Amino acid sequence: MFERKLTAGWGDMDFNSHMRNTAYLDKSADVRMMYFSENGFPVAEFHRLRMGPVILRDELDYFREVGLLEELRITLEVAELSADGSRFLMQNTFYRPDGKLVARVRSQGGWLDLSTRKLTAPPDGLLAAIERAPRSEDFKEVPSSLQKGKG
Repeated sequence: MFERKLTAGWGDMDFNSHMRNTAYLDKSADVRMMYFSENGFPVAEFHRLRMGPVILRDELDYFREVGLLEELRITLEVAELSADGSRFLMQNTFYRPDGKLVARVRSQGGWLDLSTRKLTAPPDGLLAAIERAPRSEDFKEVPSSLQKGKG
């Protein structure tokens, strides 16, 4: 399991004194990028390749409130992946230190070629890193996001 511990900070709070919805999305993105960095793809490598992850849809389910300075354990799993890696669904699950489920973020995305501004398949090393990531219990393979003959 890939997981990181993060803290709900001042800037993560909303008017009702609990963690705001976009803070969950930000922390999910941070954990995804930590995974890639620790598996051979730091931000500098994405810049060198002129490509990066692009999120097309986020889905967020809440189960418990999180307050200021509460510690969170956030896991990362791949829930969907195409054979060429061009399409993915990554799942981040948030827990309190006592193990209670707080929230779940599911982010559907792909890889953007920054030169052509079009979706692309990841290079072999990045695909291998995604394939090594933990899988969700409901993991499934999905069709490629690329049209045959186009990149």
